[in-house]
Amino acid sequence: MSKEGKANIFAYLSAIKNLLEPLQARLEKIDSKISGHDVKPRLRYYRNEDLKKIFGLSNNTIIKYRQTGVLPYTKLGDIFLYEASKIEKLLNKNGQ
Repeated sequence: MSKEGKANIFAYLSAIKNLLEPLQARLEKIDSKISGHDVKPRLRYYRNEDLKKIFGLSNNTIIKYRQTGVLPYTKLGDIFLYEASKIEKLLNKNGQ
């Protein structure tokens, strides 16, 4: 399979995942209300590759945003993780 074909499949699967995650979170919330147990919502995280593909950012831009405090992150070993809810808040705040 060509690189372009693999990229298209990855983009397709990524889009499906993004559509299903909110549904899964809502179902977990409904289930917790029905069962009477409080379930902590699952946190979603982006990685550098996700930010590059979704938002079109370059490596240098991501590094600059981290260093200047624009982009909140958590570092786990050599991996940088960006909490999706914080990114969404940042986008909403800057979009107004």
